Amino acid sequence: MLFHLPCIILIRAQRVRRTRKPDDKIEKRMGVIMQKLEQLYEGKAKKVFKTDDPDIVIVDLLMPEMDGISFVKQARKIVPDASYIMLSQVSSKDMIASAYEAGIEFFIQKPINSVEVEAVIKKVSDGLSMKRMVRKMQNIFMEDTSPATVTVPDNSEQIENSLRTILTRIGIIGDIGSKDIISIVKYLVDHQDHADSLTVSDLCSRFCDTPKSMEQRIRRTAFNGLVNLAHLGLEDYSNEIFVDYSSTLYNFEQVRREMDFIRGKTDKHGNVRIKQFLNALASYCQ
Repeated sequence: MLFHLPCIILIRAQRVRRTRKPDDKIEKRMGVIMQKLEQLYEGKAKKVFKTDDPDIVIVDLLMPEMDGISFVKQARKIVPDASYIMLSQVSSKDMIASAYEAGIEFFIQKPINSVEVEAVIKKVSDGLSMKRMVRKMQNIFMEDTSPATVTVPDNSEQIENSLRTILTRIGIIGDIGSKDIISIVKYLVDHQDHADSLTVSDLCSRFCDTPKSMEQRIRRTAFNGLVNLAHLGLEDYSNEIFVDYSSTLYNFEQVRREMDFIRGKTDKHGNVRIKQFLNALASYCQ
């Protein structure tokens, strides 16, 4: 569920427009022109974004003076929390890869299908809600550091089914650490008021006498998920599973690094931030 309707800015070859309610008539919903694109090129993007505080920015790849990839790189410095969607007739895999590296979340091929655009915006909006839920959980966790004991939540079965679905999608449900992950995430969901002060090791110690072993199993399993996503991304950047989880369960830059490792471009693997991984899974179960 969205906390509020997302503010959307559409950046095209000639105009910058905004809307707060996407639907299948997106071109008609873009509203009154806010600023000419040239103002963004002249360093006034900060003023535009401060005024509208966008949640979602839809940008053309091919534009005069500045291409969409360069724009996204600059815009992310001003509004790093916004989600970026790119439109283009270009189908080059290298170009699409560069766009994802710049920080976009979705790449939509022209000619634009209004149903596809609506679906993409909904998916991005859901992702924004998830990110906000993670932040909310982190803030709540930091407010209370009182000791906690393990209890089974009333919706334990529903939570476990949701987790199993996600772990299956990223190919790690069969890993030995998947059971540990499910236990920890169910605990996080049930104890939102005091879990963030606990390290992964602290959390593991509440479930077994060998927390280091449990933590290692979780790390190995989470890393295997990152590797699986990296392989999916190499095959197809638009793969639904890759798009859904590469920038939510994991840091996209680390997924990209793992992709480079697989291709032999670097000798360094991508890294997994375990607490982010667990918190993100917990937010999917809210």
